[in-house]
Amino acid sequence: MSTKTNALISIVDDDESVREALEDLIQSVGFRVDAFPSAMDFLAFADIRDTSCVIADVNMPRMSGVDLFHRLTELGHPIPTILITAYPNEGVRAHALAEGVVCYLIKPFDDEALIGCVCSALQDETPAAGA
Repeated sequence: MSTKTNALISIVDDDESVREALEDLIQSVGFRVDAFPSAMDFLAFADIRDTSCVIADVNMPRMSGVDLFHRLTELGHPIPTILITAYPNEGVRAHALAEGVVCYLIKPFDDEALIGCVCSALQDETPAAGA
């Protein structure tokens, strides 16, 4: 799919501190990054088709990360998606992974776990069990 040098990772999280920390982390390993405070802002992004992977918070106002994943698929943009949450729900996790979400990570998560999920998404690999 995309290579590390040109992959655009889009971060969608309503928490500014989380968004900024993720942006710094993703940039530190060589990816291009765009960050958005809401799913609606991301959906309005002119370069949405250039996005190689989405990292989205599950719990956001107006549209959740799960709903964003579904909306992207409906729009014909099945972008590999990583969901992150501070409020884990095993039912949501199992359903999202079954529908094709790459990873479901619980905050706070290990930086290496997230980078591993991004790399899996870019290589179209199936994530490890429990991811």
